[in-house]
Amino acid sequence: MNVTDSPLPPDALARRLTEVYDLVGPVYRRAQRLVEQGLAPDGLSVGVRAVLALLHRNGPMTVPQMGRAQAISRQFVQRMVNDAAARGLVESVPNPAHRRSSLIRLTDAGRTAVTAVLDREHLLLREVGGALTDADVTTCLRVLGAMLTALDGVDVD
Repeated sequence: MNVTDSPLPPDALARRLTEVYDLVGPVYRRAQRLVEQGLAPDGLSVGVRAVLALLHRNGPMTVPQMGRAQAISRQFVQRMVNDAAARGLVESVPNPAHRRSSLIRLTDAGRTAVTAVLDREHLLLREVGGALTDADVTTCLRVLGAMLTALDGVDVD
C-alpha cells in the first residue's frame, strides 16, 4: 500500500476510515470482555468502569455531562451511576451551578477501585508493542477524534 502525507480525497478517506471502524469494534469488545472477566475488581461492569474513569479524569460531573462526554444516553449513565452508588463508589453532592442536577463524585472506595482498574489496564497496555511512536498515537487520537466529531453531527431518524 502506498502511504502518503497528502490529504485523501473523500472516497479514499471513507474507505480508509472504514478500516478504522473495522478495528475499533473488536478492540472495544475485547477490552469489554477483559473488564467483565476480572480486570475490574468486584465484577464492575464496563459501564460503571467508564463512569468511574470519567470522574477520575475530570472530577465531579453531572449525569448529563457524563452522557455527553461518553456519547451515550443520560438514562444509561444514570443506571451506571445508581449501580456505582449502590456499591459505595460514587456519591451525589449539591451542584452550586444547578440546583436540580447534582454533581456525582468518587468516594474513597470509588477512587481506590478505579485506580486499581486503571493500574491493571496500564500493565496490559504496556505489552502492546509494535514499535509505536508518540506521533503514531497522536495521529490515532486525531483520526478518532475527527471521526467522533463528524458523527456527532449525524441525525439518524
